[in-house]
Amino acid sequence: MHTNKLMALVLTVLLLAGTALAADTIPAREEEMPETEFASGDTLYFWYTDDSLTDYLTNVSALYYNEKGIHVIPVLQTGAEYLEQINDASVHPTEDSPQMPDLYIMSNDGLEKAYLAGLATQVTDSMEICNTNTFPQTALDAVTYGGKYVAYPFYYETSALLYNSTYMQESEMSVPETIDDILAFANEYDAPEQVEAVFKWDVSDIFYNYYFTGNYMIVGGEAGDDLENVDIDNDKTRECLQVYQNLNQFFSIDTKEVTYDSVLQDFIDGKILMTVATSDAIGKLEQAKEEGAFAYEYGIARMPDLTEQLEGRALSVTNGVVINGYSEKTEIANDFAAFLTKDQADGLYENTGKIASRYGVLYDNRNIGEFMAEYENSVSMPKLLGTSNFWVQLEICFSRIWNGADVKEMLSELAEQVQRQLV
Repeated sequence: MHTNKLMALVLTVLLLAGTALAADTIPAREEEMPETEFASGDTLYFWYTDDSLTDYLTNVSALYYNEKGIHVIPVLQTGAEYLEQINDASVHPTEDSPQMPDLYIMSNDGLEKAYLAGLATQVTDSMEICNTNTFPQTALDAVTYGGKYVAYPFYYETSALLYNSTYMQESEMSVPETIDDILAFANEYDAPEQVEAVFKWDVSDIFYNYYFTGNYMIVGGEAGDDLENVDIDNDKTRECLQVYQNLNQFFSIDTKEVTYDSVLQDFIDGKILMTVATSDAIGKLEQAKEEGAFAYEYGIARMPDLTEQLEGRALSVTNGVVINGYSEKTEIANDFAAFLTKDQADGLYENTGKIASRYGVLYDNRNIGEFMAEYENSVSMPKLLGTSNFWVQLEICFSRIWNGADVKEMLSELAEQVQRQLV
């Protein structure tokens, strides 16, 4: 099926679904539509790329129509060139192009590129939600570019310490405050037969490794957009990476064999006491419990510092709702974005498995809320265009250091690579 025909079909299905969901409450006659500051019957097109959001966005769109009389049509996009698709539909539309999005969801690391292309604009924040009463400073920094908010924080991902609380209670150990505490415990722990390791994580993925250097490796400052604020090769970062390298002598994790899924399965099987996990682990653990495959209790906590002198800081990515600078309906788009990210945040996790960036959301499972503490302390992925492949280079750097390469040499090489790209 041709792309334009498929898109038309998707739009029709989503619009009909949203209308049907709101059928019981939408007024039957036009003159009975609720009075709003907007003209009833207007339509917004809202692009996104994650199919797990489809039902949720359809429901929220129906609620918005019921309240404001504005149609919002969520449009699922696929493919790697998401921003390019937005650009083509906005700047170079053709008869075969999909309808230009008035707003869309994007991770914070792409905001500089979007803003410089005119595809993101400063939010009006007429509902006054972009403040630290509604969102953590981390979320606000994530959607800041050039001192302006260019998106509304929506949901986030970060990593935290996942531990087997059954084993912890049996050993009378409390949650460790430093990696040194973990090492000291491992030396004395009389492990049950099935336990193969006290601490194991995916050392091949930078998302789970970054916290070792996150507090001292500066790439763009807190908002990740400052070209003059880059400091990769410094004494503290070297100390942190030396601690990281030394852990291989103790835990002996093979970067070529370990994966996040394999580590999480080991945790489910009771083979490891602690690991580094993202929020998706909670759903997998709860499912394993229901199926009788996980016989323990577990907990989520802040990542421990490295030592008493060296602090850790996890990496986070924030997905925001961006207002398209080419849209002629930016006022309505801003209103819907605020409605979605603030008023409808309570049902986000239950329906999508994603954790809202907004404060004050209550969860049935308290461990979900524990990720917020790590998120508040985390460092966001930078937006600088020159750092687009920084994560690949950093992952290679970590892998080589883990396997014995000289820390100073590897860090110096990484800093030079990044500086060349930024210049």
